[in-house]
Order: sequence, then structure tokens, then C-alpha cells
Amino acid sequence: MNTRPEADRRKTLVRDIFSGVAPRYDLLNRLLSLGCDLVWRKAAARRAKLFKTNRILDVATGTGDLALSLTQAQPRALVVGADFTWPMLELAKKKIEARNLADQITLVLADGFNLPFPDQSFDTVTIAFGIRNMPDREKALQEMKRVLTPGGRVLILELTFSPAAGLKRFYRAYLTGWLPRLGGLVSGRGEAYEYLSGSILDFPKPEDFCALMVKAGFQNVGFRSFTFGAAVLHWGERPAEIRD
Repeated sequence: MNTRPEADRRKTLVRDIFSGVAPRYDLLNRLLSLGCDLVWRKAAARRAKLFKTNRILDVATGTGDLALSLTQAQPRALVVGADFTWPMLELAKKKIEARNLADQITLVLADGFNLPFPDQSFDTVTIAFGIRNMPDREKALQEMKRVLTPGGRVLILELTFSPAAGLKRFYRAYLTGWLPRLGGLVSGRGEAYEYLSGSILDFPKPEDFCALMVKAGFQNVGFRSFTFGAAVLHWGERPAEIRD
């Protein structure tokens, strides 16, 4: 378990990193994933569940790509995008306004550990490429569960190091070599992409993360791997019978 000073230091580091790379964040996502990040987000958005509030919360929304995908896959949904990095939200706001979706997507400056919403506010909570950066993942999962309606669904899309055995050497070389070099060249923040590489390598295996979701109180958990294990979509549901 992280101590408070360690957790605060990690949060400050992550905020500084993403504030610094914000202007090149979307471009690098496309380059470093070969465009696959858009496909992964669309697959996550299709699994969103609407049944009571018709509201979806996208935690760590960043520049808003998953929030936008959610409106395409779920036209009835009202989406709230929350992030604790203001430069990212500014870019998300521009993209949302350019698509005339300001009535459907609301942006909120918020910390994923202290979401400013009442209990049971959303039918679905999503997070893409964000929980890897949170120092206390179980606490973050519990906070997402708190704002879900009973029976509501959580969807967690994350980069992982879980490739097929024959690809492990190649993928490790990509993560530790090409990714930080290209990321640094384009963004001017090489240290940010060295951090990114390390955070992917350190993220739990899909089965272990599923176990953490169960520990946090979710049921019906499962996962699907994408692109030879480069990314994984996890899902789970808050129990219909409240046991908090």
C-alpha cells in the first residue's frame, strides 16, 4: 500500500507529465499505437450500459477521445468527462465544441480518488489508459464503484505487457527503446515516455487485475485483449444488491 507522501508525489509527477505532453498527446497516441488506440476506445464504448440514469462517467478523460466515442456508440448517453489535468481538459473542450457536442458532454476538473458526484450517479464508468497511473488502484476502483448505480458497469481500457510468448522480446524492445525515443522526439519530453514505458511493464497481468477488481467489490468481471496483448479491456459490475 502506498503511503500518503508517496501517493501525493506520484500524483504530482503524473499531473506534470501529462500537462507537459498535452499538445502532442493525441498525435503520439496515434503514432505509438499505429492508430489502434481509436479502435480500442470504440470497442470499449460499445460495451457501455445504459439502463437507469443514461449517464456515463469517463474518468481520466484526457483530451476526450473516449468521451467522444461514447457519444457515437451510445447516442442517448449524457457523458461527463473528468480529469485532474487542466491542459488536457482544454484540448478536450475544443474537440467537443468542434463537434457540437457541448450539450452531451460535460467536462469536470476532478481527481479520480475523490469524484465530486453523489453515490449511484452513473450507469457506466469508463477509464482509458488512466488507472495505470493511479498510486492506489483499489481505492480508485472503489470510488468508481461508489458512483455507479447498483448493476452498473465499469470499463477499464489499459496498456499492458501481456503479449504472446513469441512477441515478448520484440514488445519489450519497443517499450524500452523505440517508444521513449519517438515520444521524446515528438513531444520534447523524453522522461515522460520513459515513465510511460515503465508503467506499462509494471501493470498487473489481466488475471491479476481481475482479482483486484473482485477485491474492490465488482462482480461478473472479465477481460478482452487487443492487438496481441498490447491493450486489455476489463469490465465488471457493481452488485445489484448494495453491500457497502
